[in-house]
Amino acid sequence: MTNVVNVKNIEKIYGTKNEKKYKALSDINFEVDSGEFVGIMGASGSGKTTLLNILSTLDKPTSGEVLINNKDVTKLKGNQMADFRAEEIGFIFQDFNLLENLTAYENIALPLSLQGKNSDVINNSVGKIAKKLGLEDILDHYPTELSGGQKQRVASARALVHEPAILFGDEPTGALDSKSARALLETMSKINREDNTSILLVTHDPFSASYCNRILFIKDGQIGQELKRENSSRAEFYQEILDSLGTFAE
Repeated sequence: MTNVVNVKNIEKIYGTKNEKKYKALSDINFEVDSGEFVGIMGASGSGKTTLLNILSTLDKPTSGEVLINNKDVTKLKGNQMADFRAEEIGFIFQDFNLLENLTAYENIALPLSLQGKNSDVINNSVGKIAKKLGLEDILDHYPTELSGGQKQRVASARALVHEPAILFGDEPTGALDSKSARALLETMSKINREDNTSILLVTHDPFSASYCNRILFIKDGQIGQELKRENSSRAEFYQEILDSLGTFAE
């Protein structure tokens, strides 16, 4: 199976030469296979957000490599970086990050518009992902007219419309009620299963993590444990995650 993400010896150190230095990440190594749904779990301050920012090209490591689709994103600069991000990466944020002055349709179409795709391609792509996520009836609505769950589904459609190599989720259920959170996670699981979309989800929530195939636990900037779902039901895997969190925290 091919790797869509390959992380090699990542370190992140904050602080200049004359300041006290803080090592946020130390010797991080892991892979995400094509079509895999991987979770990264850790407490606040564990390094998971720093790691996600590096993986999604929003930050650079102090040392190490991050290969996405066999391209080392740590070496990209300027327009190269912007183009790669627009074509290969999808990102779902906790607080939706929708543009209030654009309709749901226009928000979803934004990645393709920025790539200069023609209107036919945009219409077809937006229509396809809107149908998959059940958004056809609200495409002409503005974000202020949408519920939290609807906003996050629009944000998910925007992250997926350009068929990225990897979908990153940063606590995507954090601002949702339990019903909307479950609906979003079911949708992500369906997209992963039916479209073979590779997903990397950063969360502190065991329920969200139970939808993943594999969990990496991060503590004090290091990955210290891995848990695979294998043949467990989601309920069984949820309990395994709770048990692992208990021992990992010790």
